[in-house]
Amino acid sequence: MEDKLKKLKNQALAEIKKLGLNKVEGSKILAELKKLETKYLGRKGELTFMLRGVKDLALQEKPKLGQLANEIKLELEKVIKEVEQGLKSQKNDESLSHWLDVTLPGVKTTLGHLHPITIVTRQLEDIFIKMGFMVLEGPELESEYYNFETLNIPATHPARDIQDTFYIKDNPGWLLRTQTSNQQVRAMEKYGAPLRAIFPGRVFRCEATDVRHDHTFYQLEGLMIGKDISIAHLITSMKIMLKGIFKKEVKVRLRPGYFPFVEPGFEVDVSCLLCDGEGCGVCKKTGWVEMIGAGLVHPRVLEAGGLDPKIWSGFAFGMGINRLVMMKYGIDDIRLFMSGDLRFLEQF
Repeated sequence: MEDKLKKLKNQALAEIKKLGLNKVEGSKILAELKKLETKYLGRKGELTFMLRGVKDLALQEKPKLGQLANEIKLELEKVIKEVEQGLKSQKNDESLSHWLDVTLPGVKTTLGHLHPITIVTRQLEDIFIKMGFMVLEGPELESEYYNFETLNIPATHPARDIQDTFYIKDNPGWLLRTQTSNQQVRAMEKYGAPLRAIFPGRVFRCEATDVRHDHTFYQLEGLMIGKDISIAHLITSMKIMLKGIFKKEVKVRLRPGYFPFVEPGFEVDVSCLLCDGEGCGVCKKTGWVEMIGAGLVHPRVLEAGGLDPKIWSGFAFGMGINRLVMMKYGIDDIRLFMSGDLRFLEQF
């Protein structure tokens, strides 16, 4: 009989616990609990029936089994009461407008995804890694020495005016970098030559914003140093990069351009993919978008990096990743990237 009592106890507890897992409306759960109480503890309940059988046992077994049966009865009453109180308090909670069914499927958590700038940056890194370039990162808070002076832009140079940036008031000589070109000399100092590296990252300019300009944007700088490096190496690298990003041949044109840290310098324009060269606000109605500034590394920059310009030569280029993303995805306003507007970001 002892085994039967323990088996009955376990069965009753299992049914009570299982009740909370049934897909039953909240109003019906208390009624189901009441049925279980009657099933086991009612006047004609199973435990009550077994208790009545104690009188027919041998004299020496009555005390032990009688005590066990009463303990089981008290335990079941306690568990049923606790469950009932919990259900009633939950049901009467004014903060709950409906019964909470814990077995229903949960609300799926929305996962984040990569920003379009991050997507294209990683694609650019993959393209250049295949061409043997390292990917290096540098500080956003930079000294005037690496941001300007090592790039052939002394304090009196007018190029500092067109790259006006945010200076650190309490720490003279430090600023938020205006270009990832600040990594050129740092890389030469650390790795010497020959060298192939790209420097992606965020840069800052103190300027008015419009559909083509923003005070904070992303840039990719590239640098190749070796012996007998020419413009042909530069043009080939740019064509491979553009074809890899846009997955098709893209019309480009080179115009003479001035950058203090290259000589000669070029502006590399890309046919506007937003208007197919017809002219729009992004390309200033010209059909072309200025995408890349490039040229052969200036001898003074090589010297700042500890290299002899009579032995070594190289090319450098810099481009705004934001504008490249705009061309790739047909985005007509650069300010959308930093807007935090989920309607925009969820498209990617």
